[in-house]
Amino acid sequence: MQHPMLNIAVMAARKAGDLINRATLELDKIKVTSKGVGDYVSDVDHLAEQTIVEMLLNAYPTHAILAEEGTQGADNANAHFTWVIDPIDGTTNFIHGLPHFAVSIALQVGGVTEQAVIYAPATNDLYTASKGLGAFCNNRRMRVSKRAHMAESLLGTSFPVKTAVEARAFGELMLDLSAASAGVRRMGSAVLDLAHVASGAFDGYYGVGLKPWDIAAGALMVSEAGGLVSDALGEGDYLQTGSIVAGNQKVFAQLLPIVGPTMVGLDKRAARAVAIADAATASA
Repeated sequence: MQHPMLNIAVMAARKAGDLINRATLELDKIKVTSKGVGDYVSDVDHLAEQTIVEMLLNAYPTHAILAEEGTQGADNANAHFTWVIDPIDGTTNFIHGLPHFAVSIALQVGGVTEQAVIYAPATNDLYTASKGLGAFCNNRRMRVSKRAHMAESLLGTSFPVKTAVEARAFGELMLDLSAASAGVRRMGSAVLDLAHVASGAFDGYYGVGLKPWDIAAGALMVSEAGGLVSDALGEGDYLQTGSIVAGNQKVFAQLLPIVGPTMVGLDKRAARAVAIADAATASA
């Protein structure tokens, strides 16, 4: 029997998914704006997020919301329960008509992710997980793969292309890993990549430049399916750093030393940029 809060999240994800599927029938009418290099948002993102938030707050009005597009983000700031929401993870795929995107909803209790839903509207695949109770795809238990060697492993990745330096560093890393593995896929949806690790379709995954709503639900999926998840240093701060490595236990142990140094380099550059921006603001 599912937790009642997970049930509400499933209902919200499916309702948003129906809205998204209807929008795909008239892609030419979707309004799209750019939030930055390679980062887009559509009016469907906003509408889907509002739909999810309304359902969750109708059921739990004292809970907090952390959502990609900022819906009601200032409400209940000190709440013990926080919903972490990405209305469409893979917006670029969505607006191009590529059916690889998902609704992601996670519930954090005291800062710990305890419930997770990932719903892929285009395929009608529903992934769910509850802390300590396992991970499921369409109500069937998921387990990470049993592959033990990098050479046979299929990997997923997400990395930014905001600067030529970043693109070159992670492009070279991807090429090196492609030669050392069965292949690397850059699919455009971090939450679905992590769900695929949980299901065993991917043996490992690494991602950088991500936000909590990109990875909170997927990280719980992997853990509950028997996999390992960490940041670039092998610690548990991936929601704070935005860098994440995941996989079955044997592939994870091989993948982390390869990708970690490049990922840490990006983390340091990002931290330096924030420090410079803060200093500029303080002196203004």
